[in-house]
Amino acid sequence: MIELLIAVVILLALSIWMYNRLIQDRNQVQAAWSDIDVQLMRRHDLVPQLVSTVKAYSSYEKATMEAVTELRSRSEAAAHLPEATHLPERARLEAEMESGIRRLIVLAEDYPDLKADSNFRQLQSELTAIEDHIQYARRFYNGSVRVYNTRIQSFPHLLIAVPFRFEPAEFFEVDNSSERAAPKVELR
Repeated sequence: MIELLIAVVILLALSIWMYNRLIQDRNQVQAAWSDIDVQLMRRHDLVPQLVSTVKAYSSYEKATMEAVTELRSRSEAAAHLPEATHLPERARLEAEMESGIRRLIVLAEDYPDLKADSNFRQLQSELTAIEDHIQYARRFYNGSVRVYNTRIQSFPHLLIAVPFRFEPAEFFEVDNSSERAAPKVELR
């Protein structure tokens, strides 16, 4: 009888430990997404300043600036979508935003006075730092998702994950196939 009681206590303790570990993993995924969100908001706050600085030098490149501004608005709206559609839509829009910002920076290369402008250089430097932080936050988030998803799909944790309805998290993936392609290098 005492052996059965000990076995039940050990099984209960192990179940509690596994449940708490799954909760920690899920919270880690949510915290990692929050880190991405903070960096994306920093980027969104910087874009209008960058656009207005570039506008002062390049009034005829209106289409690129309007596209970046529109992407920023759509991305902010996607942040308020239901959780199930939030991440895939936000990831797609952020990939487009990143591409638009690159076009804006390339556009600035055509204006030597703009490249020399200290405000533009500061904004460009901040944007580069933010993009680096976003890349780090994405890697951290995807690593957290990988650990969490592996745990809820692996024995013995799945014995706890299934009855308590732990759902797999989605990776933050780049949908833009041009960003996955290897860069072309031309030797002259």
